[in-house]
Amino acid sequence: MVKIAPSILSADFANLGKEIKALEKAGADMIHIDVMDGNFVPNLTLGAGIIKAIRNYTKLPFDVHLMVQNPDKMIPWFAEAGADIITVHAEACIHLDKTLSTIREYGLKAGVSLNPSTDEDCLKYVLDKLDLILIMTVNPGFGGQNFIESQLQKISKIKEMTEDKEILIEVDGGINPFTAAECTAAGADVLVAGTAVFAGGDYQKNINSLR
Repeated sequence: MVKIAPSILSADFANLGKEIKALEKAGADMIHIDVMDGNFVPNLTLGAGIIKAIRNYTKLPFDVHLMVQNPDKMIPWFAEAGADIITVHAEACIHLDKTLSTIREYGLKAGVSLNPSTDEDCLKYVLDKLDLILIMTVNPGFGGQNFIESQLQKISKIKEMTEDKEILIEVDGGINPFTAAECTAAGADVLVAGTAVFAGGDYQKNINSLR
């Protein structure tokens, strides 16, 4: 069954601990945490201190997505704060193989994210270092954007590329019940959703709709 990873970018920041408890109770499989530095993407969000503060509110895996210009510098911060998975952008890493090795040295799962315009071929030589591939189906930086249909083909290609490996395929951006079905059919294992999970306040109903 497809896993649902609610993005707390859409949560009530004044009540993050309460929100995370509610997501776990509603059936979330992991918590997706978007970290933005205002450079790699035009927005600024959560730091390691906040992640450390909310770590004790759930036993669900923390799926930390670093949308930052210098991920190598930040990996130790988020590892120590309680991340279980750290995903970096291929576009931000000069030495991607080394960056992924560093994540694993901390005992964490390593992921790579691709922007919509990035070709999946850049992953060929690091598949042995990957636990997760995150396909952005919007341009990163803001919630509530429309799903980019061309990325369905990329999901399918990456599914073929990883069919003999234990690598999760995650999709983030514009996810709703309709696009969730499209992504799952193309090969997605994990769906990241913000607006679709939090809208209306019935998190369990929304998560079940995405499944």
